[in-house]
Amino acid sequence: MLRKMGGVVSGVVAWFLIAGVANRILHAAWPAYSQAEVDKTFTLGMSIARLFVGAISSLSAGVVAAWITNRSVLAIKFLSSVLLVLFLPVITLWERFPPWYHVVFLTSLPVFTLLGGLLYPRRTR
Repeated sequence: MLRKMGGVVSGVVAWFLIAGVANRILHAAWPAYSQAEVDKTFTLGMSIARLFVGAISSLSAGVVAAWITNRSVLAIKFLSSVLLVLFLPVITLWERFPPWYHVVFLTSLPVFTLLGGLLYPRRTR
């Protein structure tokens, strides 16, 4: 049980670490992105880049949880639910992004987390 909880917590931490590093890379590589982030006036390309970062973060979080829990499907499903619940209340951003962005982002959280976790091979004991 502790291993499963540790896998979920580690998956959440991994999601935020990877997203944070990727966001810093976007800022460094794309000066217009930094300016757009202040007012949340992203172009289509910037929005797609943000969605890509979210997908990679979710995929990686699933892999981390699977690695720690030896691919416990229950832990991976719980992690995907936790990530979804963490991002649903960000109401302040709902009016700053188009509806399609929210649909894609919120859908990608559980889908890519599960995919990352299920792609990780189960170890034999």
